[in-house]
Amino acid sequence: MPFQNNFNFGVGPNNVTQYVLNVQPVIPFKLTEDWNLITRTILPIINQPSIAPGVSSEFGLGDLNPAFFFSPRKPGALIWGVGPVFTFPTATDTQLGSGKYSAGPTAVALTMQGPWVFGALINQQWSFAGDSDRRDVSAMLIQPFVNYNLPDGWYLSSAPIITANWEASSDNTWTVPVGGGFGKLWRVGKVGLPVNTQIQAFYNVETPDGGPEWQLRFQLQFLFPR
Repeated sequence: MPFQNNFNFGVGPNNVTQYVLNVQPVIPFKLTEDWNLITRTILPIINQPSIAPGVSSEFGLGDLNPAFFFSPRKPGALIWGVGPVFTFPTATDTQLGSGKYSAGPTAVALTMQGPWVFGALINQQWSFAGDSDRRDVSAMLIQPFVNYNLPDGWYLSSAPIITANWEASSDNTWTVPVGGGFGKLWRVGKVGLPVNTQIQAFYNVETPDGGPEWQLRFQLQFLFPR
């Protein structure tokens, strides 16, 4: 159960700081002896100050983003999952969401080699319904990630979220962050509940007009092993 806190600095002409809390539970289900279904749902809670003169500040929900991964229960050296991803226009204000229903394919893969963990998540979505006055959606997300595990539960990590808006002009298509950080796995309480904490900072080497210059991400993740 991750709670991902994102602080986006330098947004819009007013150079404000946008805060996005992503509540994103990940829940596995056993389908058969050979296959699991892993669900990952992201619900953004957004605080956005006035990004430009004449634009109001907003606080509320963003668009709901559920994904479903079909994954082998007994993977080899490569752990993977594929399936559909959706976006539902649940935003409480037009500034906080797309106003469109979107869908597309998603995939994730990773491997563990000694103290190293390498992998990537990718998806592509297209809008198919929603507010006809809003711009169509054709958007890609790529999240490569790498961890290096250290003693006593510490680790180094980098997991930038690269996005492409194919409906935008060529100069405003990509958001490309570069950076990383560190984290630690703790055990708390009498039952030793695992809690994963991490902090990462990213500078956007490519960003659309009005996009954030850099981002600070702090994540608190509760783990519930069977």
